[in-house]
Amino acid sequence: MRTARRLLIAASFAAAGFPQAHAFEPEGKVECLAPADPGGGWDFTCRSVGNVMEDLDLVPRSVQTVNMPGASGGVAYAHVVSKREGDDQLLVAASTATTTRLAQGQFRGLDVEMVNWIGALGADYGVIAVADDAPYQSLQDLMDALQNDPQAVTFAGGSSKGGWDHLKVLMMAQEADISDLPHIKYLSYTGGGEAMTQVVGGHVDAFTGDISEAQGFLESGDLRVLAVLSDERLPGEFSDLPTAKEQGIDVVGPNWRGFYMPAGISDEAEQYWIDAMDSLYASEEWKTVMRQNGLMPFHMSAGEFETFVKEQIDDIETLSKDIGLIPQ
Repeated sequence: MRTARRLLIAASFAAAGFPQAHAFEPEGKVECLAPADPGGGWDFTCRSVGNVMEDLDLVPRSVQTVNMPGASGGVAYAHVVSKREGDDQLLVAASTATTTRLAQGQFRGLDVEMVNWIGALGADYGVIAVADDAPYQSLQDLMDALQNDPQAVTFAGGSSKGGWDHLKVLMMAQEADISDLPHIKYLSYTGGGEAMTQVVGGHVDAFTGDISEAQGFLESGDLRVLAVLSDERLPGEFSDLPTAKEQGIDVVGPNWRGFYMPAGISDEAEQYWIDAMDSLYASEEWKTVMRQNGLMPFHMSAGEFETFVKEQIDDIETLSKDIGLIPQ
């Protein structure tokens, strides 16, 4: 049985054009750490990637998702750095929210060099949404309310204050020439799922997050998307959702979805997981997941991905200073 499984894994890599022989292969259960509560983007990343890896026989058994919320990913990042060094069967979900907090120095004493950046598997575009019975009918309605009073609208998101979800709101307000940006109300929750529940329940005015997080409430009719932060309208079932750009707010907010791993793993283990991500991204199964969840093509691996992450951290640091989130 074990031999058959090894052959299936080798065949999966070969089908995508990768070498059949690997000096390292995972054994037993693989763990995927989602740095937030169930229902958010990191949780989605772990569960969807884990399911496809199992379907493609890229792992010997199951991929178990473990939720570790706190500090917008900081608790999980610190855990990986301090307690999981060398663990070659641990994947950790990451995104633009991760690089945002690193850029702003929110993971105290920790930096980008302390983990291995494995790859990105798609981009999840930001959305601004309200409850279906909310009075705001367009993004401009929200911006008009903020123009009259920066504290008129309260936003909820799954990142902490100053994080990526908060940053998207401030970028739009800046583009709309709204003054007094620090006074715009933003409430931080431990994941996008909890933030949306507060909006749908009528406790908060608007949700700032990503399309994959909003899909469930969107399909149920409880949530109404006012704007998608993409260059053009998303394909398929999301094609009727207006972009911020077409409403006069020229802001694009792609949130890449990917993974890092602990430091101290072998070169062979790192290469195995890089190849696994490449193989998964090339599969029809993953293309279906992307299409069903509004993910757009975005793929980098190994050194290219690490370079991109470092450059994005530099860019977000500059933006955060310009908006006033961190000192100049």
